[in-house]
Amino acid sequence: MKTAIVTGGGHGIGKGIVGKLVKEQCKVIALDVNVSYLEALKEEYAAVETMRCDVGKPEEVQSVMQEIESRFGGIDYLVNNAGISAFKPIDNLSVEDWNRILSVNLSSIFYAVKFGKQLFSERSAIVNIASTRALMSEPDGEAYGASKGGIVALTHALAISLGPKTRVNCVSPGWIEVNHYESLSEADHAQHPVGKVGRAEDIAETVWFLLSDKAAFVTGQNFVVDGGMTKKMIY
Repeated sequence: MKTAIVTGGGHGIGKGIVGKLVKEQCKVIALDVNVSYLEALKEEYAAVETMRCDVGKPEEVQSVMQEIESRFGGIDYLVNNAGISAFKPIDNLSVEDWNRILSVNLSSIFYAVKFGKQLFSERSAIVNIASTRALMSEPDGEAYGASKGGIVALTHALAISLGPKTRVNCVSPGWIEVNHYESLSEADHAQHPVGKVGRAEDIAETVWFLLSDKAAFVTGQNFVVDGGMTKKMIY
């Protein structure tokens, strides 16, 4: 049985990834800063191990990696999914906001690898969750866009440093609706060349492919999973 860590695993896309890994017979360790999310996740997936961790704080990541090593010995997969956003004009975006978003979204990946590197098995794999915001923007998205663009660059840097033992890839989701899918309009769906807004499961399937041996010759890549929106010309 493969062992996997999923950060931000208590809700949203992270929860979808946890569900997919459970379905694929993995032992899953879900990390999240929100205890209520973890409690609800545990009720749904009794076999999932849950641990509270603020991945934006290196000391907490180091501590949880030490606990995982002592309890489970090693890991095969790491999914760096945790992320936050704050879309504010630059005049209203504090330095603290900027640093917090960069820490949770980007630096957390460095922390997880730095403090968890010794846990990785041979033929292990990492998938980082970025965003199409790494490639395009709306106003007031400087911190979020910078963090997600950094993830794409960090992914190929880690792929070179950690290979051949560990493969490292990245997924950049587009519009993924996790809470109110049924309330979406036909116009919302029609924006996408595939004819629908994405679900968490769409990202989870791609993540699983990249973790699995089916992607054994794939590393250092960014996979845009957005229903084709970034390829659609809008005048």
